[in-house]
Amino acid sequence: MGNYFTVNMEENFKRNQDFITEMNTIKIERQVQIRKQMRDRLVALEIAKARELFFWYGSFYLMSLAGALVGYRYFPYKGKFITLLPMVPLTFVVAYQADLAYGNKIHRILVEAEHIMQFEQELLALPLGIPTAASIDLGRMKRDESKKLHPLLPQT
Repeated sequence: MGNYFTVNMEENFKRNQDFITEMNTIKIERQVQIRKQMRDRLVALEIAKARELFFWYGSFYLMSLAGALVGYRYFPYKGKFITLLPMVPLTFVVAYQADLAYGNKIHRILVEAEHIMQFEQELLALPLGIPTAASIDLGRMKRDESKKLHPLLPQT
């Protein structure tokens, strides 16, 4: 009877261990999915902001172009091409924003980010390395100690 109880305990332990492993796997998969969805939403928000900003830049550009053309048409002396000169940098600004909002600039940025992640890992290093549980606990203990020593000071 004692042998049966030991075997049954081992089977239960094995089943519990498998169950915990499966639950941890599901938990990690959910966290990854949540982070991916949040990233997708943030990227979509940034693209939408770029498109909205493009409408404002485009409107400003068209109004400036109209003003420059009117100035060019009615400027009294020979150097009237100078009225069109401000349109050169504005053209670059609007073209950049149009590429970001509707072109393939996002794709080029992603390709460059992948290149950095593959071949330039040293640029991604965190200052003082990756935080550890010990460094987090140490910071928490310092904050608690500071709170005890100086209770009226605001905590950072």
